[in-house]
Amino acid sequence: MNILNVDSLHKTYGLKPLLEGVTFGLGESEKMGLIGANGSGKTTLMRILGGLEKADGGRISIPSSARVAYLPQTPEFDPELSVLDALFDTDHPELRLLHDYEEVSRQLEQAASPEEQETILARMSELSHKLDVTGAWDREARAHALLDRLGIVDTKARVGTLSGGQKKRVALGRALLLEPELLLLDEPTNHLDTETIAWLETWLSRFSGALLLVTHDRYFLDRVTNRMLEVRPGAGVMKYEGNYTRYLELKEEEERLSEATEQTRRNLARRELAWLRRGAKARTSKAKYRVERAWALQESTPDGPDAGVELSGASTRLGKKVIELDRVTKAWDGRTVVDGYSRLITRHDRIGIIGPNGSGKTTLLDMIAGRTTPDSGRVEIGPTAVIGYFDQEGRPLNDELRVIDTVKEVAEHIPTADGGIITASQMLERFLFPPAVQYTPVAKLSGGERRRLHLLLVLMQAPNVLMLDEPTNDLDIATLTALEEYLDSFQGVVIVVSHDRWFLDRTVDDIVRVGELGVLRNYPGNYSAYLEKQREEEEEHEAAKRAREMKAAPDAKRAPDSAAPPRAASASDAAPAPPKKLSWAEKQKLDRLEKQISNAEARKSDLENELMAAANDFEAAQRLAEELGVLEALLEKDLEQWTELAERA
Repeated sequence: MNILNVDSLHKTYGLKPLLEGVTFGLGESEKMGLIGANGSGKTTLMRILGGLEKADGGRISIPSSARVAYLPQTPEFDPELSVLDALFDTDHPELRLLHDYEEVSRQLEQAASPEEQETILARMSELSHKLDVTGAWDREARAHALLDRLGIVDTKARVGTLSGGQKKRVALGRALLLEPELLLLDEPTNHLDTETIAWLETWLSRFSGALLLVTHDRYFLDRVTNRMLEVRPGAGVMKYEGNYTRYLELKEEEERLSEATEQTRRNLARRELAWLRRGAKARTSKAKYRVERAWALQESTPDGPDAGVELSGASTRLGKKVIELDRVTKAWDGRTVVDGYSRLITRHDRIGIIGPNGSGKTTLLDMIAGRTTPDSGRVEIGPTAVIGYFDQEGRPLNDELRVIDTVKEVAEHIPTADGGIITASQMLERFLFPPAVQYTPVAKLSGGERRRLHLLLVLMQAPNVLMLDEPTNDLDIATLTALEEYLDSFQGVVIVVSHDRWFLDRTVDDIVRVGELGVLRNYPGNYSAYLEKQREEEEEHEAAKRAREMKAAPDAKRAPDSAAPPRAASASDAAPAPPKKLSWAEKQKLDRLEKQISNAEARKSDLENELMAAANDFEAAQRLAEELGVLEALLEKDLEQWTELAERA
């Protein structure tokens, strides 16, 4: 049964249809990822579902009894509320009781007379009884635990004093605390560190309600969702079964089919146009439909569901010494965030900086870039270094300027690696800004489009040292993939602060973790290698702990007979036992697997042929592609089992 049904929803801004005929359903325990290019309408759709905007038409159905929690991309609070009040400021009955209790507690502190105190105490007693009856005290304990896990320590601080990232985390805590039947999350991983993202992944995986999620974090999307919904500007939505990896597989197959269809269209158009050119005698009224079809074919070249982004460029050549940090130390508000860090950054270094929120990652990046001066130590930037810094704020943009003029203020063109040039207009097209958008004012861009423009302005400087501070925030997946490909061929230094584990795995080969008390530690490899090293160290720590405990235990507990002579080494101690021969049952299984594999490979070949034949029938092709995917997974599993048994046969 669906908890959410959306039927023929549409929304227009000015003359531009943003959402057109959006129709889909979300099951009671479905976890759906909402994806699409920047400006496609993802956040607008979420705001409509969350009640912050109205659609121009269509219908949304949610059961009246269902509790809905919505995390907007930029949450808003009453700035005078405390963090705890903001968390409890909802229509949820238990949270409303806690909110009232907090309010009465404050009134008691400000009571001017004994009579007033007595009235307030009576009210507190009444609320306390209700909290006991409903079990809401447990929810308060969960609220404090949630805030602590999200890095919000001062629960009495006024929301107006918090940073944008802290407000987002408070809003996330409130959404999770509601324990809704329908959870709407718009970019929940923004402003979270990697450890907290991993915790949130686990929380959502155990969440029993329905989830609709917008995120650029592809690992997060892959591990949390089981359905994907792609928003296509002006063309509704397309639903895909499976997580993000499965979505990519289906998209690849869809594009392959689209290419085959396009080739068929071209061949048919070529024949029809050849017929047209044979002259007037061939074009009788009887064949009028062929003329119409020929011109229709000529005009029907598809734009494709995604415009590709292809980035390339040349940068100034770097010398041997790029940037040197020598015993650098920095403190903020009496707290040391970087303590005596030294490093020589050389050409081709690709460094990822990670650590908890507020640990000093951006401070370190600012010192490397020369934006912030260390309290002690030295930062020396080499004479050939040209730094391009993509920060979280971005340079101020003139909303009155056209997009193309904004880019031309930085450079009219940039050189390419092969000696050519890319004009400002061409670069904009490669960043998914079509000509029509290039000549519109910057004010009309969405938040994600502005972020993409900021990135383009940095790359137009042709830097050879690229510093990226949380580059994945507010960029769509198509742009992130293109940026990753750009960095693959980038000849300079890359230094990234990011919470996006997929992006770190793709772009860096050295991790610097900013820890407590300003201690920085280097880990060779990408983010996955760092995690593996962390696991190894935790296992070593546990083993050492167990060894210490055993050593501290009484002798009687350590060994049954400490005076017993040492046991003679056996053959089994010297070498591992040879693998056991196959049992009768295992031999039968091996024979059965060989038949299954043979049948599966034959069916796989049939499906591939059917898939080619269904090039013009998308629904049939999608069904066949799904069957092929399931078959390939089963075949791979059978092959693994067959290999294991065959080695012992």
